Amino acid sequence: ALTKPEITFLVAITTVAGFLLAPVAQWQASVFWAALVGTVLTSAGACVLNHVAEYRLDAAMKRTAGRPLPSGRVDVDHAFYMGVALAGAGIGLLCPLTNSLTATLAILTVLLYVYVYTPLKRATWLNTWVGTLPGALPALGGYTAVTGAIGWEGLLLFGILLAWQIPHFLSLAWMYRHDYARGGFAMITSANDGIRRTRWHMLVWSVIMLLFTILLGLQAQLGWIYFAGIALVSIPYGRSLLHFLARPTGTRARGVLKATVYVIPAVVLLIG
Repeated sequence: ALTKPEITFLVAITTVAGFLLAPVAQWQASVFWAALVGTVLTSAGACVLNHVAEYRLDAAMKRTAGRPLPSGRVDVDHAFYMGVALAGAGIGLLCPLTNSLTATLAILTVLLYVYVYTPLKRATWLNTWVGTLPGALPALGGYTAVTGAIGWEGLLLFGILLAWQIPHFLSLAWMYRHDYARGGFAMITSANDGIRRTRWHMLVWSVIMLLFTILLGLQAQLGWIYFAGIALVSIPYGRSLLHFLARPTGTRARGVLKATVYVIPAVVLLIG
């Protein structure tokens, strides 16, 4: 639970997507496994350290009070050493077995997630946007592990992950806006004009995500099956988003959240 398996799974499949977008002539099985295992370990370590940094705040929220640290099931010091060990092991794999750029992206992921995004949660609603950066960097790392450079395909995949996180997290933040306020988190959904701003950002970033998805298909020449699949995935997602925009409720926000869960795995499958 401390490694946030749902986030770690997303990191794993987007790392694979980044690898698949790189030129086939540069693929190496050893680099693939080093990139996948190293990135997953690094991400898992960052998630554990995030739990450590927020366990007092988690205790104040109904949604998170049952997590391992605030509930007392795991010792905080043990969790800290576990997080450092996982992140250190991941970076230790990436640096010698892939390249310095990929290792640098992994280090940046940990630093942004634990030491920038986490403290910003209590300072400004912009924390959500800052948090999209460490969430999207592993996908770029999968690409750079093969190429050693940042190319258009990697950047577009990074853009898809970045834009996708806004409607995903805002739908969750809307469902638990009162809980977040009780915990002292600064969320856009809790602002005075939270309804209008939440609607606007969810719509705009959904459109941006779609544009990046189309551009990736064109840039990487992924073919008609990719575009047909994207169209099919967009229908239920668009329907749930429009329902929420028309009348924001907790139930409709949950509908958007569930729809977003299937978007990224579908994109990765279509890339493959």
